[in-house]
Amino acid sequence: MSLTDLRTTTGHVVGRVEDVPPGEGRAFVAGGTQIAVFRLRDGSLHATQAACPHAGGPLADGQTDVDVLVCPLHLYAYRWSDGAATSGATGVRVYPVREVDGDLVVDV
Repeated sequence: MSLTDLRTTTGHVVGRVEDVPPGEGRAFVAGGTQIAVFRLRDGSLHATQAACPHAGGPLADGQTDVDVLVCPLHLYAYRWSDGAATSGATGVRVYPVREVDGDLVVDV
């Protein structure tokens, strides 16, 4: 399958893996949807909606570990596994993300 086919059938190329330094997140647009993509220090990739549902904080600027993303504004934490808030508040949407030949591909 070519990269063009991948883009049209299963996801959107939003950038290159090296655009997201290890341990950080970056904001992108995938298919008209604003998302935040993270590359954890263990090399894993994660993607969520770009804005925190609590107060609209920029999730790409949040702190991460292998289990959660923490919003930079009010420290709400969200699980990578399902986007649920650890506090019971409204969760975030999570998106499948993967690397294909160095490109970040996100399904929205």
